[in-house]
Amino acid sequence: MPLLLTETDIRGLLPMPDLIAAMESAVAAYSAGQTAQPVRTVVEVGNDHNFFGVMPAAMREPAAIGAKLVTVFHANHTRGLPSHLATIVLFDPETGALAAVLDGRFITEARTAAVSAVSAKHLARPEARTLAIIGAGVQARSHLRALRCVRAVDTVRVWSPSEAHRTAFAAEMSAETGLRVTAVPTSRAALDAADLIVLATSSPAPVIDDDAVAAGAHVCAVGACRPEEREMPTALVARARVFVDSRAGALKEAGDILLPMREGVFGDSHIAGELGDVVRGRVKARAHGTDVTIFKSLGMAIEDIAAAELAVSRARERGVGREFSIQ
Repeated sequence: MPLLLTETDIRGLLPMPDLIAAMESAVAAYSAGQTAQPVRTVVEVGNDHNFFGVMPAAMREPAAIGAKLVTVFHANHTRGLPSHLATIVLFDPETGALAAVLDGRFITEARTAAVSAVSAKHLARPEARTLAIIGAGVQARSHLRALRCVRAVDTVRVWSPSEAHRTAFAAEMSAETGLRVTAVPTSRAALDAADLIVLATSSPAPVIDDDAVAAGAHVCAVGACRPEEREMPTALVARARVFVDSRAGALKEAGDILLPMREGVFGDSHIAGELGDVVRGRVKARAHGTDVTIFKSLGMAIEDIAAAELAVSRARERGVGREFSIQ
């Protein structure tokens, strides 16, 4: 019978180190052509630029097929709800029968940060220690947890336009991690000598300046997932080695790349490669220690399906979740 997994169930099944390993395998399989995944279909809903996305995918090992249905409703915070909500459905890869239904909100949160950690593992300098976080929401928290798994972070600075949000983030994450997490008054102060940078905002316009990013830094850019939005200035993207999760997705959805291309600053060859190609050793991460590297993340269905398959496999082993019937 199909299995139903709640967010609470899933949190106990996907510790971050295990999820990072699963995402490393998933992006490598995608870039090796061992998965099937179209670019997601996105429908705009209403007059507030809300979105409904459909993200199907299939993978060979472990065999899994499914889809994520995701919504982004920007005013949800005023209703006490997350802006990003999702449901993932898995099907039996042999029969096509419904196998599981999972809450997808936490999987989206955690796998996004886990993939960024994969990028930091392969693209950031080994000695990277100072982390700047722009944004103070769900993804900011998840990224701090994930990046600590791959780099010995010892200094964390956070900036958000909301003083209350960045102060609360610093207090909460200092208590959780044991690190000194400092809220600072400007994005430039956050980026001072940072060698790891996370951009996790809902801003449609750049939130940092090019000259504030130090030589050798690695940037995980996870906001701005529409073609008319960007978090980074053109000059920064132009001087960096740019990597993406999916080249096809980036050339359709990543405003951080598409807008400079429309300005005539560079062409699509400026994308150095997919993250999966770096994991597989087919593309070099950096030519020099002073290179700035950018991982522009849009999120892929194959990441969601891989995470969901891992959660369902462990749930059945441990007797977690609830079986149900729709017949």
